[in-house]
Amino acid sequence: MISFLKRYRVFLGLCALNLVLLVAEPSTGRKALALSAENLIEMLSFLPPIFVLLGLLDVWIDRETMMRFMGDNSGLKGHLLAFALGSAAAGPLYAAFPVVGVLLKKNASMMNVFIFVGAWSTTKIPLLVFESATLGFRFMALRFFFNVLGIVAIAWIMKNEAEKHKAVINENDGSR
Repeated sequence: MISFLKRYRVFLGLCALNLVLLVAEPSTGRKALALSAENLIEMLSFLPPIFVLLGLLDVWIDRETMMRFMGDNSGLKGHLLAFALGSAAAGPLYAAFPVVGVLLKKNASMMNVFIFVGAWSTTKIPLLVFESATLGFRFMALRFFFNVLGIVAIAWIMKNEAEKHKAVINENDGSR
């Protein structure tokens, strides 16, 4: 029971906060509960299909194949694949994190994982089509160009920081 409470403390805390708000300010509390229910339903509509696809990915693609295409030695090919997968993905950003878990489990490089998350969050294909149609091709192309530069720069910085922290952790483990 204690482990359940620890694991779900944020969720349970938000439920309690919603209930307090419902008692203290009923109209605002009803709106908050309605929004919470909407968000929960939306999340439950996205996550099951993603978990099914992740299960298939985990079974169908072995570790060696993933390392060859998206591992540390995959180079530009891995970066482009990570970018394409992130750009073609559907769903909100929180749906990317279970995918990231599988990529890391299969030894995808940190750089490729960061590129994947960056592409998922900023360069989705439907968004590019919408921007081109409503704001013009020039705006869409400029935003896409600068997003790609930003994704690569942030991924490179984060990869280097992750490697530094990994080295510190390994060093500390060796001194025990």
